[in-house]
Parts: sequence; structure tokens; C-alpha cells
Amino acid sequence: MAKIIVSLDDNLIKVVPLNKDRMTLGRRPYNDIVVDNLAVSGEHAALQVIGRDYFIEDLNSTNGTYINEQKVKRQILKNGDTIEIGKYAIRYVQDGASAMTAALNAATAEVIAADEKQVEEKKPLFEQTKFAEAYVAIKILSGASTGKELPLVKIVTTIGKPGEAVIAITKRPKSYMVAHVEGAIRPSLNGVTFGIDAVPLKNGDLFELAGTAMQFIQN
Repeated sequence: MAKIIVSLDDNLIKVVPLNKDRMTLGRRPYNDIVVDNLAVSGEHAALQVIGRDYFIEDLNSTNGTYINEQKVKRQILKNGDTIEIGKYAIRYVQDGASAMTAALNAATAEVIAADEKQVEEKKPLFEQTKFAEAYVAIKILSGASTGKELPLVKIVTTIGKPGEAVIAITKRPKSYMVAHVEGAIRPSLNGVTFGIDAVPLKNGDLFELAGTAMQFIQN
């Protein structure tokens, strides 16, 4: 099933499955996808299925509809396209790819590179977090990156391989939440699978994403 991921300034707002042949997006509450912002028209755009694909059509909106920074009137969506409406970024994701054990390699590559560089400079790996009230990270427990840690320093951190298996961890004022963003096989938390509805995290929680084991650390 295809879905869209709505974000604003890199903050995850909602994940909406495209489960109807035609869905409207706009500011008014009767739309299938409601984006409550004055930059969004009452009925801004429509998403309609053609075979296995969706196309988006601008409904004569005031501020227009853009795909990958190009203004469009009507266009078929490709997996990974970013729809821009006002200040909102809406990513189109089409599930169906099989999960892979190496799904986390891309997500942890940056951390590994930083590790190697800072070891050479004899600096602590997570020096940037020393003033934080708490250290929060995801620790890799299996695979080639076993033992590496991915600090959760952003409001929303995505982990996995786009198009195959991805989860999003969102920082809230007093908690962290995790949701399944894309992938044919659901990830698990402490042995229980979860989906697009965000669930809370606590220190020591164990994940499995595409065959790779991880742990949530907060101390």
C-alpha cells in the first residue's frame, strides 16, 4: 500500500495510508488528508489511483502544488517524490520492496565515518552531546555495525534504507515515539510488531528492523 509522510521543517506531522481510489488534500476538515495551514487551500489537491500508481492533481489552489520543486497541474507520482504545498513537505512512498538484513548500513554510515575521524583526532565520538540533559541513542546489536550508536539529536530521526525498511523516531517534550514509515515487513519492539501509529519508547527497549537488532538507550 502506498502512503504519504507529511512533515514541516523536518518535523514529522503524520503518516497517511492511501487506501482509497481518490483522496483529497486540503485545509478544510472534510478532506481525506487535512493540512490545517493558511498556505493550503480549502481543497488544494487530489490523489487518484491509476493501476498501481497514483497521480496528483492541483485543484486550482491559490499557492500551487509542486513536486520536487517543479510546479505541476497533474502528474503521476514516483516512489520517493516530494510534494511541496506551502511550507509542508509530503513524501510519497510506495511499499512492496522486500526487507534486507543490511537495511541499516546507509543509516549508520555517517556515524561510522564520524567515529573513525574522531578516533584519529583523539576526540570523544559524541562530544556534541556533552551539554545535553540526557544521552539518547540507538545502539546496533547485530550485523556489520554491531556496537555502533546513532545519537538521536534531531526532532525526527529516520533509520533504515529508503524504499525497503524505515522507521521514524520522534522526540517529544517528555518522551520519544517510534513509527513504521515504509517497508513490506513490519518492524518489532520487544517482540511485538508495530505500524504507522506511533508507540512510546523507554530505556532498554529492543527493536528489530529488516533482520537487524537494535536497542533504545536513554540515560
